Amino acid sequence: MKAIAIEAFGSAEQLKEVEMAKPSIKEHQVLIEVHAFSINAIDWKRRSGKMGGKLPLVLGGDVAGIISEVGAKVTDLKPGDRVFANAARTYAEFTKARAEVTAKIPDNLSFEEAASIPLTGQTAWEALVEQGQLQAGEKVLIHAGAGGVGSLAIQISKHFNAYVAATASEKNQEFLTSLGVDRFIDYRNEDFEHVLTDFDLVLDPIGGKTQEKSFSVLKKGGRLISLVQEPDQEKAASLGITGTYFSMAPTGERLQKLAQLLAYEAIKPIVTQTYTFTQEDLRKAHEQIETGHTRGKIVIKVN
Repeated sequence: MKAIAIEAFGSAEQLKEVEMAKPSIKEHQVLIEVHAFSINAIDWKRRSGKMGGKLPLVLGGDVAGIISEVGAKVTDLKPGDRVFANAARTYAEFTKARAEVTAKIPDNLSFEEAASIPLTGQTAWEALVEQGQLQAGEKVLIHAGAGGVGSLAIQISKHFNAYVAATASEKNQEFLTSLGVDRFIDYRNEDFEHVLTDFDLVLDPIGGKTQEKSFSVLKKGGRLISLVQEPDQEKAASLGITGTYFSMAPTGERLQKLAQLLAYEAIKPIVTQTYTFTQEDLRKAHEQIETGHTRGKIVIKVN
């Protein structure tokens, strides 16, 4: 099968088309014929060598496609099912995934749309609903609102009837307003910590000074949820708030919840760039995600 792999760590130029054997599956796994996969920031970090790994390495985590084979103990999925999943080594024509982190794609979604959801959608849901214990009507601040996680976090928050403030660059104001943002903040020209107060929840995918400043907008009993670094626990305790850092652990149950929201169009995928499954296009996609200024998700169409 065709795959795109790296044989050395480095720039996007290391992404090269190769021929590999089709994966074999175990009893609790499914083999997926890949129709689309999305690009995440973790992909370029792995490519650059920041996270190590054994070479040659096929990158990728989000996938959407059709099941071609199921393991002996898989009972709720079958060949021919349209599915999306959190997998590994998805830059390929076939990939395997654990059945427990695989879910059926809603009929109203394309493969490209479905491929944009697993990592960012589950991260946003776990951050807000599970870690952040979001309640109806609360006030939520979402940093980097135009990104893959942020754009879905806004929609999930609005599904809970929350009041949502979001930071992004000025060019994204109309986009975020269309998603339901109540208070847009152009982070280059406005200091969020000076204009927001009494918030219940902050979602922080940035860290550093942004996280430090976020403490001041939370009311007593508020929650700061970070995707990138452990909040200062002494400071959190002194202010009577909770600071949490987590790394998303995928579950099929959570992915199915997102599938239901997508089916009812309570949330929608945000795919802003689609590329073909060639080493040239994958290099372009990596160069774009590495800028840190991608709106929504980048998706690669395989079949």
